[in-house]
Amino acid sequence: MDSNVIRNSRDRASSSARSIKVNWGPIVLNILGLGFLAVIVGFPLINIFYQAFVEGIAAYAAAIQTPDALQAIALTLIITLVTVPLNTAFGILAAWLLARHPIPGRSLILGVIDLPLTISPVIVGLMMILLFSQVDSLFKEWVVALNLKIIFALPGMILVTVFITLPFVVREVLPALENMEVEQEEVAQTLGANSWQIFWRVILPNIRWAVLYGVILCTARAMAEFGAVAVVSGRIIQQTNTLTLHVERTYMEYQTVAAFASASLLTIVALITIVSQEILHQIEKY
Repeated sequence: MDSNVIRNSRDRASSSARSIKVNWGPIVLNILGLGFLAVIVGFPLINIFYQAFVEGIAAYAAAIQTPDALQAIALTLIITLVTVPLNTAFGILAAWLLARHPIPGRSLILGVIDLPLTISPVIVGLMMILLFSQVDSLFKEWVVALNLKIIFALPGMILVTVFITLPFVVREVLPALENMEVEQEEVAQTLGANSWQIFWRVILPNIRWAVLYGVILCTARAMAEFGAVAVVSGRIIQQTNTLTLHVERTYMEYQTVAAFASASLLTIVALITIVSQEILHQIEKY
């Protein structure tokens, strides 16, 4: 009797084992995906901080406190502090016009706004030189007559950064305005609110998260811009050298710790951007 029970238990166990089938497809895909992310993103990210701190914290601190590094950081912050408010104001205004008014050629306008996402930054820099250079450009006469120093100076660097970061706020705010009910604005208008009051008390509270998303993306992109700024800046040390240009110069001069220390600052900005977006997304959900 006991032997029959044991035999039946073994048969059931073997049949259940045969019935269990491991679906290897998703497992293999997950391993491949995680491995790809580790090779493309994870290892380079870790290597940046490893190379930055390989000689110790003191060497890292000294690398980011040199006059060249401090000037590059300051110039990057100046460009960002000018660029982000300009594109935030433009982005909100453009999104409001596109969402609330039947503008002819709306698709064409959206295509023009998205153009900086498709054009190489180097081409953007060359375009600015062809427009505003004092030597041979489309507006040469005006630039010379007004004695404007645009190319190889701060104004040119701001111009290309504004161009590169143009779409971010618009593209974040436009869907929010399109999903917002127009009735709220109409009710406020019937109650006697003017356009400015409607914007501050009705529109802005409803699109504030979209504006913050756009500002965060615009800030990160402005600080990380390299190609267009490299073309129009002239790369003059302690004058027109941004943080990204400083990273390239120090690396080419075999100052590895200095290069990766500055690169780590940009990486921290990128990580803060990702974390901020996620925090804002969670806050928005609640």
